[in-house]
Amino acid sequence: MSEVQEITNLVEKYHHLKQEIRKVIIGQEEAVNFTLLSIFCGGHSLLIGVPGLAKTLLVNTISQALGLQFKRIQFTPDLMPSDILGSEILDQDKKFKFIKGPIFSNIILADEINRTPPKTQAALLEAMQEKSVTVAGQFFKLNKPFFVLATQNPIEQEGTYPLPEAQLDRFMFSIFLEYPSFDEEVEVVKNTTNAVETTLTSIFSADEIIAFQNLIRKVPVTDNLIRYVVRLVGRTRPNTNQAADIVRKYVDWGAGPRASQNLVLAAKAYAVMNGKFSPDIEDVKAVAVPVLSHRIVKNYKAEAEGISIKDIISAIL
Repeated sequence: MSEVQEITNLVEKYHHLKQEIRKVIIGQEEAVNFTLLSIFCGGHSLLIGVPGLAKTLLVNTISQALGLQFKRIQFTPDLMPSDILGSEILDQDKKFKFIKGPIFSNIILADEINRTPPKTQAALLEAMQEKSVTVAGQFFKLNKPFFVLATQNPIEQEGTYPLPEAQLDRFMFSIFLEYPSFDEEVEVVKNTTNAVETTLTSIFSADEIIAFQNLIRKVPVTDNLIRYVVRLVGRTRPNTNQAADIVRKYVDWGAGPRASQNLVLAAKAYAVMNGKFSPDIEDVKAVAVPVLSHRIVKNYKAEAEGISIKDIISAIL
């Protein structure tokens, strides 16, 4: 099968997958699109929204529709790294035996990830970057495909811990879920207060997802587009010659090279899902906000004047 046929097949199955997800998730089109894009790029996503916007349901629904093994980890202040990675126990023969934790799955839902201390959050770092786990001197490769889809409540600060910058940078996208429209909320209430159970069909297999991830990486990109992406990311960094004026005024820290890599990959996937065979600048702009928003740190002046990260990114674009 040629690459053109493979891309056509991917786009067809992608639209079929979205139809399946719509059986359960009403609205939230942007959140669904970007979560799926991160999966087809092999990246992780941080879902940010107030309680009740179906963040957990969205992850669960996507895992079912993709036919992948799914584990949920509820992050709490007393959660320990061993509760995520696993631990050694003494068996009946008085030998140490490693019991795998929930990290050994395809999709990990890190629910309310900011409710656990940095020590436990850091247990995810190796898994997210290297797709492996080291416990008690033993090295384990994780099953492929592997994704961390984390949720975070942006309004409740009591009993929460800010995510370390190193961990934030490992998320490909930060996705903000908005309140549903009036008609969407009517549909949600109607569908969730009756006795009808919705069954989902698995559209992809794990091998197909891995194949499509490899296909996305093969999509050609022009040197001009890569230079555009690197210049764009460079404009987010204050105290550099290429920094935008708004960045010098309102930003403490800008995005690193991982942002450039993720922008190119996301633009490839976005282009393919929209029936194109190579990305252009418009595709980069379409994915810029979820890729950059968690990688730019505002200063106090921005906070005082009510300047949002989205405002800064829009000005740079």
